[in-house]
Amino acid sequence: MLDYDALGAELRKLRENVTGVTDTVVAASDGIPIIADVAKNVEPVHISALAAADLGIARQAAEVIGLGALSQTVVFGSQGYMAVYAVGSMSLMVVLGDKGLNLGRLLHESRPVIARVGSILTP
Repeated sequence: MLDYDALGAELRKLRENVTGVTDTVVAASDGIPIIADVAKNVEPVHISALAAADLGIARQAAEVIGLGALSQTVVFGSQGYMAVYAVGSMSLMVVLGDKGLNLGRLLHESRPVIARVGSILTP
């Protein structure tokens, strides 16, 4: 049985430890949300679907170009960021951030979170 409490704790810790993180979602690689820690104006279903498409295209690009296995993508917008992380081959994590997001800190903090989320999701 999936430990939703442990997943939720990982998402909350990431938001608390990285300035500028506003929302997080863990989803299956097909875009179906598993768990979300989001603001009321953010729809996890929409974010998960967009992230799955983003990750799929980026995986194809990495493969065709010969970059190896994809680990993450980052979308830079004028009002913030969307980082999408591969969590194994069957799931993903999305992190949304405002203009104040510290990308270096996010990169540093997200790696162990991805590993822990992956172990929670693996039966």
